[in-house]
Amino acid sequence: MFDQLPHYLQDIAYVILNLVITVIGATGLYVVLFYLLRSYFRRFERDIALVTLNVSAYPALTLFALIGLQITTQNSNSLAVVVWLQRLLLGLTILAISYWALQLFKQVLVYYLKEYAETTEVMWDQVLVPLLEAVVPVVIVVVSGVLILQLCFGLDLTGAWVTLGGSAFIIGFAVKDILANFFSGIALLIDSPFRFGDVLRIESDSGSPGHLGILRKIGVRVTHIYVFDLHTEVYIPNSVMQSHKITNLSRPIEPIFVASSIDLNPDYDLEHARKTMEEILLAHPDIIGNIESKLVCLENYYDWQNDFAKKKENGIQRLLAERDVNKKLEEVEDALKAVMITLQFVEKGGLSQEEIETIQHEYNHILELIGLAVVQQKSRKRSFLSLQQVQSTFFLKETRNSDSLINLVRKWYRIWLNDPDMADEDEYVLPDIWERKIELLKRRTRKLHQKILNPLQQETRLDDYVKDLVRWLRDRFKQARSSWHEPDAVMEQIVRDRGSAYVRFSLNYYVDDIRLEDGERGSRVNSDIHREIMHHLKDSCKSQT
Repeated sequence: MFDQLPHYLQDIAYVILNLVITVIGATGLYVVLFYLLRSYFRRFERDIALVTLNVSAYPALTLFALIGLQITTQNSNSLAVVVWLQRLLLGLTILAISYWALQLFKQVLVYYLKEYAETTEVMWDQVLVPLLEAVVPVVIVVVSGVLILQLCFGLDLTGAWVTLGGSAFIIGFAVKDILANFFSGIALLIDSPFRFGDVLRIESDSGSPGHLGILRKIGVRVTHIYVFDLHTEVYIPNSVMQSHKITNLSRPIEPIFVASSIDLNPDYDLEHARKTMEEILLAHPDIIGNIESKLVCLENYYDWQNDFAKKKENGIQRLLAERDVNKKLEEVEDALKAVMITLQFVEKGGLSQEEIETIQHEYNHILELIGLAVVQQKSRKRSFLSLQQVQSTFFLKETRNSDSLINLVRKWYRIWLNDPDMADEDEYVLPDIWERKIELLKRRTRKLHQKILNPLQQETRLDDYVKDLVRWLRDRFKQARSSWHEPDAVMEQIVRDRGSAYVRFSLNYYVDDIRLEDGERGSRVNSDIHREIMHHLKDSCKSQT
Protein backbone atom coordinates (compact mmCIF):
# COMPACT_ATOMS: atom_id res chain seq x y z
CA MET A 1 0.00 0.00 0.00
CA PHE A 2 2.88 2.37 0.77
CA ASP A 3 5.27 0.99 -1.90
CA GLN A 4 4.55 3.75 -4.45
CA LEU A 5 5.24 6.55 -1.96
CA PRO A 6 8.65 8.16 -1.51
CA HIS A 7 10.85 6.57 1.16
CA TYR A 8 10.45 9.41 3.65
CA LEU A 9 6.65 9.30 3.27
CA GLN A 10 6.68 5.50 3.67
CA ASP A 11 8.65 5.93 6.86
CA ILE A 12 6.16 8.50 8.21
CA ALA A 13 3.23 6.27 7.25
CA TYR A 14 4.75 3.27 9.06
CA VAL A 15 5.35 5.42 12.15
CA ILE A 16 1.76 6.73 12.14
CA LEU A 17 0.36 3.21 11.61
CA ASN A 18 2.40 1.77 14.50
CA LEU A 19 1.36 4.65 16.74
CA VAL A 20 -2.30 4.09 15.89
CA ILE A 21 -1.96 0.37 16.65
CA THR A 22 -0.25 1.23 19.94
CA VAL A 23 -3.04 3.67 20.90
CA ILE A 24 -5.76 1.14 19.99
CA GLY A 25 -3.95 -1.60 21.93
CA ALA A 26 -3.49 0.68 24.96
CA THR A 27 -7.19 1.62 24.84
CA GLY A 28 -8.20 -2.05 24.74
CA LEU A 29 -5.83 -2.85 27.57
CA TYR A 30 -7.30 0.04 29.59
CA VAL A 31 -10.83 -1.35 29.14
CA VAL A 32 -9.70 -4.85 30.16
CA LEU A 33 -7.77 -3.67 33.23
CA PHE A 34 -10.11 -0.99 34.57
CA TYR A 35 -13.51 -2.44 33.71
CA LEU A 36 -13.59 -6.14 32.84
CA LEU A 37 -10.97 -7.53 35.25
CA ARG A 38 -11.86 -5.11 38.04
CA SER A 39 -15.55 -6.08 38.00
CA TYR A 40 -14.60 -9.76 37.88
CA PHE A 41 -12.03 -9.64 40.71
CA ARG A 42 -14.49 -7.86 43.01
CA ARG A 43 -16.43 -11.12 43.28
CA PHE A 44 -13.56 -12.89 45.00
CA GLU A 45 -13.62 -13.35 48.77
CA ARG A 46 -9.98 -12.32 49.14
CA ASP A 47 -8.79 -9.01 47.75
CA ILE A 48 -5.32 -10.06 46.60
CA ALA A 49 -6.36 -10.19 42.92
CA LEU A 50 -8.03 -6.77 43.07
CA VAL A 51 -5.09 -5.16 44.91
CA THR A 52 -2.64 -6.67 42.42
CA LEU A 53 -4.73 -5.29 39.57
CA ASN A 54 -4.85 -1.80 41.11
CA VAL A 55 -1.10 -1.79 41.59
CA SER A 56 -0.39 -3.15 38.10
CA ALA A 57 -2.86 -1.21 35.94
CA TYR A 58 -0.94 2.01 35.26
CA PRO A 59 2.55 0.41 35.16
CA ALA A 60 1.23 -2.18 32.68
CA LEU A 61 -0.27 0.56 30.47
CA THR A 62 2.95 2.58 30.61
CA LEU A 63 5.05 -0.47 29.80
CA PHE A 64 2.76 -1.36 26.87
CA ALA A 65 3.07 2.17 25.47
CA LEU A 66 6.87 2.21 25.87
CA ILE A 67 7.25 -1.17 24.15
CA GLY A 68 4.98 0.08 21.34
CA LEU A 69 7.14 3.18 20.93
CA GLN A 70 10.30 1.06 20.88
CA ILE A 71 8.87 -1.16 18.15
CA THR A 72 7.84 1.97 16.23
CA THR A 73 11.30 3.54 16.38
CA GLN A 74 13.05 0.29 15.46
CA ASN A 75 10.84 -0.15 12.36
CA SER A 76 11.45 3.44 11.28
CA ASN A 77 14.54 4.04 9.13
CA SER A 78 14.90 7.62 10.28
CA LEU A 79 14.19 7.05 13.99
CA ALA A 80 16.22 3.85 14.29
CA VAL A 81 19.46 5.82 13.89
CA VAL A 82 18.57 8.25 16.71
CA VAL A 83 20.61 6.57 19.41
CA TRP A 84 19.63 8.88 22.24
CA LEU A 85 15.93 8.21 21.59
CA GLN A 86 16.48 4.43 21.69
CA ARG A 87 18.41 4.71 24.93
CA LEU A 88 15.79 7.01 26.46
CA LEU A 89 12.98 4.58 25.69
CA LEU A 90 15.07 1.68 27.04
CA GLY A 91 15.81 3.58 30.24
CA LEU A 92 12.15 4.47 30.72
CA THR A 93 11.22 0.83 30.16
CA ILE A 94 13.69 -0.29 32.84
CA LEU A 95 12.33 2.35 35.23
CA ALA A 96 8.73 1.26 34.57
CA ILE A 97 9.56 -2.41 35.20
CA SER A 98 11.49 -1.49 38.38
CA TYR A 99 8.64 0.67 39.68
CA TRP A 100 6.12 -2.07 38.92
CA ALA A 101 8.24 -4.67 40.71
CA LEU A 102 8.69 -2.40 43.73
CA GLN A 103 4.96 -1.71 44.06
CA LEU A 104 4.04 -5.38 43.65
CA PHE A 105 6.57 -6.34 46.30
CA LYS A 106 5.67 -3.63 48.84
CA GLN A 107 1.90 -3.44 48.46
CA VAL A 108 1.04 -7.04 47.59
CA LEU A 109 3.74 -9.56 48.43
CA VAL A 110 4.95 -8.04 51.72
CA TYR A 111 1.40 -7.33 52.92
CA TYR A 112 0.21 -10.89 52.42
CA LEU A 113 3.47 -12.39 53.66
CA LYS A 114 3.00 -10.46 56.91
CA GLU A 115 -0.58 -11.67 57.13
CA TYR A 116 0.59 -15.23 56.55
CA ALA A 117 3.46 -14.93 59.04
CA GLU A 118 1.04 -13.96 61.81
CA THR A 119 -0.81 -17.26 61.39
CA THR A 120 2.18 -19.59 61.20
CA GLU A 121 3.99 -21.30 64.05
CA VAL A 122 7.55 -20.95 62.80
CA MET A 123 9.69 -17.96 63.70
CA TRP A 124 11.38 -17.91 60.30
CA ASP A 125 8.33 -16.29 58.72
CA GLN A 126 8.16 -13.38 61.14
CA VAL A 127 11.87 -12.60 60.74
CA LEU A 128 12.30 -13.36 57.06
CA VAL A 129 9.53 -10.98 55.97
CA PRO A 130 11.08 -7.83 57.58
CA LEU A 131 14.47 -8.90 56.21
CA LEU A 132 13.04 -9.21 52.69
CA GLU A 133 11.19 -5.93 53.15
CA ALA A 134 14.48 -4.16 53.85
CA VAL A 135 16.74 -5.89 51.32
CA VAL A 136 14.65 -6.54 48.18
CA PRO A 137 13.78 -2.87 47.38
CA VAL A 138 17.45 -1.95 47.64
CA VAL A 139 18.38 -4.81 45.30
CA ILE A 140 15.72 -3.76 42.76
CA VAL A 141 16.90 -0.13 42.79
CA VAL A 142 20.59 -1.09 42.51
CA VAL A 143 20.00 -3.57 39.67
CA SER A 144 17.84 -1.10 37.72
CA GLY A 145 20.42 1.66 38.23
CA VAL A 146 23.27 -0.56 37.02
CA LEU A 147 21.26 -1.60 33.93
CA ILE A 148 20.48 2.03 33.08
CA LEU A 149 24.11 3.10 33.48
CA GLN A 150 25.39 0.23 31.34
CA LEU A 151 22.70 0.01 28.63
CA CYS A 152 21.62 3.62 28.36
CA PHE A 153 24.79 5.57 29.14
CA GLY A 154 27.28 2.93 28.02
CA LEU A 155 29.36 3.11 31.18
CA ASP A 156 31.77 0.26 31.93
CA LEU A 157 31.28 -0.66 35.60
CA THR A 158 33.93 -3.38 35.73
CA GLY A 159 36.30 -1.19 37.70
CA ALA A 160 33.52 -0.17 40.07
CA TRP A 161 32.72 -3.84 40.79
CA VAL A 162 36.39 -4.56 41.51
CA THR A 163 36.57 -1.57 43.83
CA LEU A 164 33.35 -2.62 45.53
CA GLY A 165 34.68 -6.14 46.02
CA GLY A 166 37.81 -4.80 47.67
CA SER A 167 35.81 -2.47 49.85
CA ALA A 168 33.56 -5.34 50.94
CA PHE A 169 36.45 -6.90 52.89
CA ILE A 170 37.13 -3.65 54.74
CA ILE A 171 33.45 -3.05 55.42
CA GLY A 172 32.99 -6.65 56.59
CA PHE A 173 35.85 -6.27 59.08
CA ALA A 174 34.40 -2.98 60.35
CA VAL A 175 30.94 -4.45 60.94
CA LYS A 176 32.06 -7.89 62.16
CA ASP A 177 29.99 -7.54 65.35
CA ILE A 178 26.86 -6.81 63.35
CA LEU A 179 27.56 -9.79 61.08
CA ALA A 180 28.18 -11.99 64.14
CA ASN A 181 24.80 -10.97 65.55
CA PHE A 182 23.16 -11.57 62.17
CA PHE A 183 24.49 -15.10 61.74
CA SER A 184 23.82 -15.88 65.41
CA GLY A 185 20.22 -14.81 64.82
CA ILE A 186 20.00 -17.07 61.78
CA ALA A 187 21.38 -19.96 63.87
CA LEU A 188 18.81 -19.29 66.62
CA LEU A 189 16.01 -19.38 64.06
CA ILE A 190 17.19 -22.56 62.33
CA ASP A 191 17.92 -24.50 65.51
CA SER A 192 15.61 -22.73 67.94
CA PRO A 193 14.84 -24.23 71.37
CA PHE A 194 11.95 -21.81 71.87
CA ARG A 195 9.08 -20.04 70.12
CA PHE A 196 7.55 -16.59 70.40
CA GLY A 197 5.59 -16.25 73.65
CA ASP A 198 7.66 -18.84 75.54
CA VAL A 199 8.61 -18.04 79.14
CA LEU A 200 12.40 -18.13 79.56
CA ARG A 201 14.72 -18.03 82.55
CA ILE A 202 17.93 -16.24 81.54
CA GLU A 203 21.10 -16.72 83.58
CA SER A 204 24.53 -15.39 82.65
CA ASP A 205 27.83 -17.18 83.25
CA SER A 206 28.79 -14.54 85.82
CA GLY A 207 26.52 -16.19 88.37
CA SER A 208 24.08 -13.28 88.64
CA PRO A 209 20.50 -14.23 89.53
CA GLY A 210 18.38 -15.20 86.57
CA HIS A 211 15.46 -13.24 85.18
CA LEU A 212 12.12 -14.51 83.94
CA GLY A 213 10.83 -13.09 80.70
CA ILE A 214 8.74 -13.68 77.58
CA LEU A 215 10.38 -14.05 74.19
CA ARG A 216 8.95 -11.29 72.00
CA LYS A 217 11.05 -11.53 68.87
CA ILE A 218 14.30 -12.84 67.42
CA GLY A 219 15.46 -10.05 65.15
CA VAL A 220 18.23 -9.90 62.59
CA ARG A 221 20.61 -8.34 65.13
CA VAL A 222 19.05 -8.57 68.61
CA THR A 223 16.58 -10.72 70.54
CA HIS A 224 13.70 -8.95 72.29
CA ILE A 225 12.67 -10.30 75.71
CA TYR A 226 10.14 -8.76 78.09
CA VAL A 227 11.56 -9.20 81.62
CA PHE A 228 8.91 -9.55 84.31
CA ASP A 229 10.73 -8.19 87.35
CA LEU A 230 12.10 -5.17 85.46
CA HIS A 231 8.78 -4.51 83.68
CA THR A 232 10.63 -3.57 80.54
CA GLU A 233 11.78 -5.03 77.23
CA VAL A 234 15.42 -6.06 77.08
CA TYR A 235 17.38 -6.23 73.82
CA ILE A 236 20.15 -8.83 73.87
CA PRO A 237 22.59 -9.05 70.92
CA ASN A 238 22.23 -12.44 69.27
CA SER A 239 25.92 -13.24 69.64
CA VAL A 240 25.70 -12.51 73.41
CA MET A 241 22.79 -14.95 73.77
CA GLN A 242 25.30 -17.80 73.42
CA SER A 243 26.96 -16.81 76.71
CA HIS A 244 23.69 -17.06 78.65
CA LYS A 245 22.11 -20.16 80.11
CA ILE A 246 18.50 -20.12 78.90
CA THR A 247 15.86 -22.39 80.41
CA ASN A 248 12.61 -22.72 78.47
CA LEU A 249 9.91 -22.98 81.13
CA SER A 250 7.15 -23.38 78.52
CA ARG A 251 8.41 -26.69 77.17
CA PRO A 252 7.44 -29.47 77.01
CA ILE A 253 4.18 -28.02 78.37
CA GLU A 254 2.91 -24.46 78.60
CA PRO A 255 1.86 -24.43 82.31
CA ILE A 256 4.80 -23.39 84.48
CA PHE A 257 6.02 -25.73 87.20
CA VAL A 258 6.38 -24.13 90.64
CA ALA A 259 7.91 -25.70 93.75
CA SER A 260 7.79 -24.17 97.21
CA SER A 261 8.17 -25.48 100.74
CA ILE A 262 6.47 -25.08 104.08
CA ASP A 263 7.68 -26.15 107.53
CA LEU A 264 5.24 -27.61 110.05
CA ASN A 265 5.45 -28.50 113.70
CA PRO A 266 5.80 -32.31 114.02
CA ASP A 267 3.02 -32.25 116.65
CA TYR A 268 0.50 -31.82 113.83
CA ASP A 269 -1.33 -34.74 112.32
CA LEU A 270 1.10 -34.87 109.39
CA GLU A 271 -1.03 -37.08 107.16
CA HIS A 272 -4.04 -34.86 107.71
CA ALA A 273 -1.86 -31.81 107.05
CA ARG A 274 -0.54 -33.33 103.80
CA LYS A 275 -4.04 -34.13 102.58
CA THR A 276 -5.25 -30.64 103.47
CA MET A 277 -2.37 -29.02 101.59
CA GLU A 278 -3.03 -31.12 98.48
CA GLU A 279 -6.71 -30.17 98.55
CA ILE A 280 -5.82 -26.49 98.95
CA LEU A 281 -3.43 -26.74 95.99
CA LEU A 282 -6.06 -28.50 93.92
CA ALA A 283 -8.76 -25.99 94.88
CA HIS A 284 -6.89 -22.94 93.60
CA PRO A 285 -8.44 -21.99 90.21
CA ASP A 286 -5.07 -20.95 88.72
CA ILE A 287 -3.37 -24.29 89.41
CA ILE A 288 -3.59 -27.14 86.91
CA GLY A 289 -5.49 -30.23 88.04
CA ASN A 290 -8.49 -32.42 87.36
CA ILE A 291 -11.40 -30.04 86.84
CA GLU A 292 -14.03 -32.15 88.60
CA SER A 293 -11.82 -32.51 91.67
CA LYS A 294 -10.99 -28.81 91.60
CA LEU A 295 -14.67 -27.85 91.59
CA VAL A 296 -15.32 -30.06 94.64
CA CYS A 297 -12.31 -28.73 96.58
CA LEU A 298 -12.98 -25.12 95.65
CA GLU A 299 -16.30 -25.26 97.48
CA ASN A 300 -14.45 -26.09 100.73
CA TYR A 301 -11.57 -23.60 100.61
CA TYR A 302 -10.69 -19.97 99.88
CA ASP A 303 -13.73 -18.55 101.69
CA TRP A 304 -12.21 -15.09 101.91
CA GLN A 305 -15.26 -12.87 102.01
CA ASN A 306 -13.68 -9.65 100.82
CA ASP A 307 -10.80 -9.98 98.36
CA PHE A 308 -11.32 -13.56 97.20
CA ALA A 309 -15.11 -13.84 96.85
CA LYS A 310 -15.14 -12.57 93.25
CA LYS A 311 -12.02 -14.58 92.47
CA LYS A 312 -13.66 -17.78 93.69
CA GLU A 313 -16.89 -17.21 91.74
CA ASN A 314 -14.96 -16.39 88.57
CA GLY A 315 -12.77 -19.46 89.11
CA ILE A 316 -15.83 -21.73 89.27
CA GLN A 317 -17.30 -20.22 86.09
CA ARG A 318 -13.93 -20.47 84.31
CA LEU A 319 -13.47 -24.13 85.26
CA LEU A 320 -16.98 -24.96 84.05
CA ALA A 321 -16.27 -23.20 80.73
CA GLU A 322 -12.94 -25.01 80.39
CA ARG A 323 -14.65 -28.32 81.08
CA ASP A 324 -16.98 -27.62 78.14
CA VAL A 325 -13.96 -26.86 75.94
CA ASN A 326 -12.27 -30.10 76.95
CA LYS A 327 -15.40 -32.14 76.22
CA LYS A 328 -15.76 -30.56 72.78
CA LEU A 329 -12.09 -31.16 72.08
CA GLU A 330 -12.50 -34.82 72.99
CA GLU A 331 -15.51 -34.99 70.67
CA VAL A 332 -13.51 -33.46 67.81
CA GLU A 333 -10.54 -35.77 68.42
CA ASP A 334 -12.77 -38.85 68.54
CA ALA A 335 -14.41 -37.84 65.25
CA LEU A 336 -10.99 -37.27 63.64
CA LYS A 337 -9.79 -40.66 64.85
CA ALA A 338 -12.91 -42.25 63.35
CA VAL A 339 -12.12 -40.61 60.00
CA MET A 340 -8.52 -41.79 60.30
CA ILE A 341 -9.65 -45.39 60.86
CA THR A 342 -12.01 -45.14 57.88
CA LEU A 343 -9.19 -43.84 55.69
CA GLN A 344 -6.82 -46.59 56.76
CA PHE A 345 -9.46 -49.15 55.81
CA VAL A 346 -10.59 -47.76 52.43
CA GLU A 347 -7.35 -46.27 51.05
CA LYS A 348 -5.99 -49.71 50.11
CA GLY A 349 -6.50 -50.10 46.40
CA GLY A 350 -7.53 -46.47 45.95
CA LEU A 351 -10.60 -44.46 46.88
CA SER A 352 -13.82 -44.74 44.91
CA GLN A 353 -16.07 -41.74 44.38
CA GLU A 354 -18.54 -43.08 46.91
CA GLU A 355 -15.80 -43.49 49.53
CA ILE A 356 -14.53 -39.96 48.86
CA GLU A 357 -18.02 -38.55 49.39
CA THR A 358 -18.36 -40.54 52.63
CA ILE A 359 -15.09 -39.14 53.98
CA GLN A 360 -16.05 -35.61 52.95
CA HIS A 361 -19.37 -35.98 54.74
CA GLU A 362 -17.64 -37.17 57.94
CA TYR A 363 -15.14 -34.33 57.77
CA ASN A 364 -17.93 -31.77 57.26
CA HIS A 365 -19.40 -32.99 60.57
CA ILE A 366 -16.01 -32.39 62.24
CA LEU A 367 -15.94 -28.88 60.79
CA GLU A 368 -19.36 -28.23 62.33
CA LEU A 369 -18.04 -29.34 65.73
CA ILE A 370 -15.12 -26.93 65.36
CA GLY A 371 -17.40 -24.08 64.27
CA LEU A 372 -16.76 -23.98 60.52
CA ALA A 373 -19.14 -24.59 57.65
CA VAL A 374 -18.43 -25.49 54.03
CA VAL A 375 -19.88 -22.85 51.72
CA GLN A 376 -20.27 -23.49 48.01
CA GLN A 377 -19.88 -20.42 45.85
CA LYS A 378 -20.92 -20.32 42.19
CA SER A 379 -19.87 -17.69 39.71
CA ARG A 380 -20.29 -17.24 35.96
CA LYS A 381 -17.28 -16.66 33.81
CA ARG A 382 -17.82 -15.25 30.28
CA SER A 383 -15.30 -16.18 27.60
CA PHE A 384 -14.44 -14.28 24.43
CA LEU A 385 -16.88 -16.51 22.48
CA SER A 386 -19.76 -15.52 24.78
CA LEU A 387 -19.92 -19.02 26.22
CA GLN A 388 -20.94 -19.31 29.88
CA GLN A 389 -19.23 -21.70 32.23
CA VAL A 390 -20.41 -22.34 35.78
CA GLN A 391 -17.50 -22.46 38.19
CA SER A 392 -17.95 -23.75 41.77
CA THR A 393 -15.60 -22.99 44.63
CA PHE A 394 -15.66 -24.19 48.22
CA PHE A 395 -14.43 -22.27 51.25
CA LEU A 396 -14.85 -22.53 55.00
CA LYS A 397 -16.83 -19.94 56.91
CA GLU A 398 -17.00 -19.54 60.67
CA THR A 399 -20.46 -20.23 62.09
CA ARG A 400 -22.28 -18.73 65.07
CA ASN A 401 -22.99 -22.08 66.69
CA SER A 402 -22.58 -21.38 70.42
CA ASP A 403 -21.79 -25.05 71.05
CA SER A 404 -18.84 -25.15 68.63
CA LEU A 405 -15.24 -25.48 69.77
CA ILE A 406 -14.27 -21.99 68.59
CA ASN A 407 -17.15 -20.30 70.42
CA LEU A 408 -16.60 -22.34 73.58
CA VAL A 409 -12.91 -21.30 73.61
CA ARG A 410 -13.90 -17.65 73.23
CA LYS A 411 -16.48 -17.94 75.99
CA TRP A 412 -13.83 -19.52 78.23
CA TYR A 413 -11.14 -16.88 77.80
CA ARG A 414 -13.67 -14.03 78.07
CA ILE A 415 -14.73 -15.36 81.47
CA TRP A 416 -11.04 -15.60 82.31
CA LEU A 417 -10.61 -11.90 81.50
CA ASN A 418 -13.03 -11.06 84.34
CA ASP A 419 -10.64 -12.59 86.88
CA PRO A 420 -9.94 -9.76 89.40
CA ASP A 421 -6.22 -10.63 89.36
CA MET A 422 -5.85 -9.89 85.64
CA ALA A 423 -3.56 -6.98 84.77
CA ASP A 424 -4.65 -4.27 82.35
CA GLU A 425 -2.34 -5.64 79.65
CA ASP A 426 -3.97 -9.08 79.94
CA GLU A 427 -7.04 -7.64 78.22
CA TYR A 428 -4.91 -7.81 75.05
CA VAL A 429 -2.52 -10.65 75.90
CA LEU A 430 -5.09 -13.38 76.56
CA PRO A 431 -7.28 -12.74 73.47
CA ASP A 432 -4.15 -12.49 71.32
CA ILE A 433 -2.94 -15.89 72.55
CA TRP A 434 -6.22 -17.68 71.86
CA GLU A 435 -7.28 -15.85 68.71
CA ARG A 436 -3.89 -16.74 67.23
CA LYS A 437 -4.51 -20.38 68.10
CA ILE A 438 -8.00 -20.20 66.60
CA GLU A 439 -6.57 -18.80 63.36
CA LEU A 440 -4.00 -21.60 63.28
CA LEU A 441 -6.80 -24.12 63.84
CA LYS A 442 -8.81 -22.68 60.95
CA ARG A 443 -5.77 -22.66 58.69
CA ARG A 444 -4.98 -26.31 59.44
CA THR A 445 -8.55 -27.45 58.97
CA ARG A 446 -8.72 -25.56 55.65
CA LYS A 447 -5.59 -27.28 54.41
CA LEU A 448 -6.96 -30.69 55.35
CA HIS A 449 -10.30 -29.76 53.75
CA GLN A 450 -8.54 -29.00 50.46
CA LYS A 451 -6.75 -32.34 50.57
CA ILE A 452 -10.01 -34.18 51.25
CA LEU A 453 -11.74 -32.33 48.40
CA ASN A 454 -8.99 -33.43 45.99
CA PRO A 455 -7.68 -36.71 47.43
CA LEU A 456 -6.63 -38.57 44.28
CA GLN A 457 -3.05 -37.28 44.23
CA GLN A 458 -2.32 -38.16 47.87
CA GLU A 459 -5.11 -40.51 48.93
CA THR A 460 -2.72 -42.89 50.73
CA ARG A 461 -1.51 -40.09 53.00
CA LEU A 462 -4.82 -38.61 54.11
CA ASP A 463 -4.80 -40.63 57.33
CA ASP A 464 -1.36 -39.20 58.17
CA TYR A 465 -2.67 -35.65 57.66
CA VAL A 466 -5.61 -36.36 59.97
CA LYS A 467 -3.22 -37.83 62.56
CA ASP A 468 -1.08 -34.66 62.38
CA LEU A 469 -4.15 -32.53 63.10
CA VAL A 470 -5.05 -34.68 66.13
CA ARG A 471 -1.50 -34.41 67.45
CA TRP A 472 -1.49 -30.64 66.94
CA LEU A 473 -4.78 -30.26 68.83
CA ARG A 474 -3.36 -32.11 71.83
CA ASP A 475 0.14 -30.64 71.84
CA ARG A 476 -0.21 -27.11 70.50
CA PHE A 477 -3.82 -25.94 70.61
CA LYS A 478 -4.76 -26.95 74.16
CA GLN A 479 -2.67 -29.49 75.98
CA ALA A 480 -4.57 -32.31 77.63
CA ARG A 481 -4.22 -32.51 81.41
CA SER A 482 -2.36 -35.61 82.55
CA SER A 483 -2.07 -37.25 85.94
CA TRP A 484 1.47 -35.93 86.39
CA HIS A 485 0.09 -32.37 86.25
CA GLU A 486 -1.78 -32.97 89.51
CA PRO A 487 -0.45 -30.90 92.45
CA ASP A 488 1.00 -32.74 95.41
CA ALA A 489 2.51 -32.15 98.84
CA VAL A 490 5.48 -34.36 99.76
CA MET A 491 7.15 -34.65 103.16
CA GLU A 492 10.85 -34.20 102.45
CA GLN A 493 12.93 -34.03 105.63
CA ILE A 494 13.25 -32.98 109.24
CA VAL A 495 14.68 -29.47 109.60
CA ARG A 496 16.36 -28.38 112.83
CA ASP A 497 16.66 -24.70 113.67
CA ARG A 498 17.89 -23.35 117.03
CA GLY A 499 17.02 -26.48 118.91
CA SER A 500 13.59 -26.84 117.32
CA ALA A 501 12.60 -29.47 114.78
CA TYR A 502 10.23 -28.96 111.83
CA VAL A 503 8.88 -31.21 109.12
CA ARG A 504 9.43 -29.70 105.67
CA PHE A 505 6.84 -30.33 102.99
CA SER A 506 7.48 -29.65 99.33
CA LEU A 507 4.51 -28.19 97.42
CA ASN A 508 4.64 -29.00 93.70
CA TYR A 509 2.14 -27.63 91.20
CA TYR A 510 1.68 -26.08 87.75
CA VAL A 511 0.42 -22.51 87.22
CA ASP A 512 -1.85 -22.28 84.17
CA ASP A 513 -0.27 -19.30 82.35
CA ILE A 514 2.54 -17.33 83.95
CA ARG A 515 2.58 -14.86 81.03
CA LEU A 516 -0.40 -13.12 82.63
CA GLU A 517 -0.30 -10.53 85.43
CA ASP A 518 3.05 -9.17 84.18
CA GLY A 519 4.71 -12.44 85.13
CA GLU A 520 3.68 -12.13 88.78
CA ARG A 521 1.09 -14.90 88.54
CA GLY A 522 3.34 -17.57 90.03
CA SER A 523 4.30 -15.42 93.03
CA ARG A 524 0.71 -14.40 93.65
CA VAL A 525 -0.56 -18.00 93.48
CA ASN A 526 2.18 -19.09 95.87
CA SER A 527 1.13 -16.37 98.31
CA ASP A 528 -2.54 -17.42 98.05
CA ILE A 529 -1.89 -21.08 98.83
CA HIS A 530 0.47 -20.34 101.75
CA ARG A 531 -2.10 -18.01 103.24
CA GLU A 532 -4.86 -20.64 102.94
CA ILE A 533 -2.65 -23.46 104.26
CA MET A 534 -1.63 -21.52 107.34
CA HIS A 535 -5.26 -20.54 107.95
CA HIS A 536 -6.47 -24.14 107.96
CA LEU A 537 -3.51 -25.67 109.77
CA LYS A 538 -3.80 -23.05 112.46
CA ASP A 539 -7.43 -24.05 113.07
CA SER A 540 -6.42 -27.68 113.05
CA CYS A 541 -3.75 -27.04 115.66
CA LYS A 542 -6.20 -25.29 117.92
CA SER A 543 -8.69 -28.14 117.71
CA GLN A 544 -5.96 -30.59 118.65
CA THR A 545 -4.99 -28.60 121.68
